[in-house]
Amino acid sequence: MSGHSKWAKVKHFKGAVDAKRGKIFSKLSKEIVIAAKLGGGDPAMNPRLRMVLLKCRAANMPNDNIERAIKKGTGGGEAAAFEDLTYEIFGPHGVALLVEISTDNRNRTASEIRSIVTKNGGSIATQGAVTRLFHRKGQIIIPRDGASEDDLMEMALEAGAEDFRAEPEGFEIITDPAHFEAVHKQVEAKGIKPDVAGITELPTVTVPLPDEQASTALNRLVEALEDHDDVKEVYSNAD
Repeated sequence: MSGHSKWAKVKHFKGAVDAKRGKIFSKLSKEIVIAAKLGGGDPAMNPRLRMVLLKCRAANMPNDNIERAIKKGTGGGEAAAFEDLTYEIFGPHGVALLVEISTDNRNRTASEIRSIVTKNGGSIATQGAVTRLFHRKGQIIIPRDGASEDDLMEMALEAGAEDFRAEPEGFEIITDPAHFEAVHKQVEAKGIKPDVAGITELPTVTVPLPDEQASTALNRLVEALEDHDDVKEVYSNAD
């Protein structure tokens, strides 16, 4: 889940990799196949594939798995017609969720997502009710011991970053989506390895959860959504 706390996001993702490695690799393989079918197997010429490969690296996905998925995507033959959808959802305690999906059967996916949301105390929002609570940005998260603060800030801002934040856990670089790749390439050219790097949805307002019971209810919904085969990403404005 991509929520307001970026450091919790890093910990959640790493924990999920340990607990659900096979599921994550399966989803990433599907994303690679779709990206390669749509834009070819060369990451230099296929921005969507480049973004997926960043996720693969963060998840420590083996190169053999990646190469097989690219070959499958570029192998020709009849390709399923996938479409990208975004579901806007209100979860328990008014938390807003944006859910990104790739599906080859819109009606089936709609029925299954509605069922998950209803069973877990949420509701499908009207169009625009949730998207207005987020803005799309490039985000690069680097651990404290991964770089010098002054050097990293200077390099990021010169490369076109919008914002640089230093916190006890590490550093966060925020970019306009159009400038993400330029900034990310500069980071990598310095030999710096981010914990997270990609285009994300950042909340403009956050919703504090009153207690552990509320957090448990929200996590139950988020985990059920993330477990669905068609779900690529779940963004939340929970604080």
